[in-house]
Amino acid sequence: MNRQPKIGLLPLYLELYDKTQPELRKCFEPFLETIVNGFVSENVQTVRAKICRLASEFHTAVQQFRDENVDLIVTVHLAYSPSLEVIDALRSAGIPILILDTTPDYDFGLNVDPAKIMMNHGIHGVQDLACMMHRKEIPYEIVAGHVSGSNVLKRAAGVARAACAARILYETRALRVGKIFEGMGDFSVPDQLLSEVFGTITDEITAEDLFAEIQAVSSENINQEIRFDHKQFRVDIPEQVHKRSVRVGLGLRQVLAKGNYNAFSVNFLAFQGGPNSPETVPFLEISKAMQRGLGYAGEGDLLTACLVGALNGAFGRTTFTEIFCPDWKGESLFISHMGEINPAVAEGKALLCEKEFPWTPAGNPAVLTCAPAPGPAVLVNLAPGPASTFHLIIAPVEVLPDTNRPEFQSTVRGWIRPRCPLPEFLEQYSRAGGTHHSALILGDQTEFLNVFAVYAGLNKTIIS
Repeated sequence: MNRQPKIGLLPLYLELYDKTQPELRKCFEPFLETIVNGFVSENVQTVRAKICRLASEFHTAVQQFRDENVDLIVTVHLAYSPSLEVIDALRSAGIPILILDTTPDYDFGLNVDPAKIMMNHGIHGVQDLACMMHRKEIPYEIVAGHVSGSNVLKRAAGVARAACAARILYETRALRVGKIFEGMGDFSVPDQLLSEVFGTITDEITAEDLFAEIQAVSSENINQEIRFDHKQFRVDIPEQVHKRSVRVGLGLRQVLAKGNYNAFSVNFLAFQGGPNSPETVPFLEISKAMQRGLGYAGEGDLLTACLVGALNGAFGRTTFTEIFCPDWKGESLFISHMGEINPAVAEGKALLCEKEFPWTPAGNPAVLTCAPAPGPAVLVNLAPGPASTFHLIIAPVEVLPDTNRPEFQSTVRGWIRPRCPLPEFLEQYSRAGGTHHSALILGDQTEFLNVFAVYAGLNKTIIS
């Protein structure tokens, strides 16, 4: 369910050149093809408008982008193009905007052929447009670099994912199973506030409301899912525990699919077992749902579930997590949760095993356990603030190698190291009002999470 970002590529040009050198515009085709192919290689869909020069053409292109439901408009100046021709179309677009500042030629040094000036002077059109966007307070981003001699298209693709994530956030349908964990205040915000600020559609059901769908799951589907699990995971679990977890999980999957939910939260205390009630907590399906691109957070927390859904849906390799324990000596933090992790963040195959569950009379669940793959990552938190505001905390971290202790194999686990001293990190995090539920996204996505905050209209703190 990870969503492929879609951009609208808007080539800008000057009508005067068509009048005086009509053959010139066809020389830009290889350049535009390089851009489109570069986005394709980054798994970004591209809707390409015709080359635009005049206000009417720009308005037609923007309407095309609306009709095609793009996440981001990417402008590229083929030559100088007067900003007043395009500014009104961009101002009324209602779509995030990225200015791609690039040219066909990499080398424009002392030995360059002067004829190439006509192919490479779009930069002052970029500056004209950026100035006007700034003056008129139209939000935009910009990435600069040579089209193939730099990582500019990779960065532009990251911006496209940020725009896609912001859009997912504002189009979320979220389901809560059970009530919010009693007494947890940090992430607890009224569903009405999520609707007012982010447009979130929220529903709440009981664990017993899953029962009809669970009962409808066929033995054939259970066996098929178990075969799938054996192919995808390292399985070390009693068959009975595996089967009941799969049965409950497939019932939950049906409820999520029928409601078209892309984010959800489960309060494990809502699962009490007994007649007409799920046999166990669907931890296994929760992890699989994140693997498919859905958002999740524990204990009834739809706020963080929406964040995880936005980032996971657009970027992938994102999981719900909690900071559990500080390692003062090692300047790191132990992250974990009861039985939920996105197996897509693992370095290898996750382990499928039984978990002791003393918290309610429900049967022991199957859980997936692993550690996130070592390397750069970002801890991201969406914190409620005063006066119905929300604040994004972005903390680039390093995921450390997994432990060798065999006792941890049946535990959701990970160790992350912030980029500043641990006490300073924890102080900054709590001064910014960070909650105890977060998202962890693999890769150094700091630049694009910063853009996500801009496109989502969120104030932000970067702890680095």
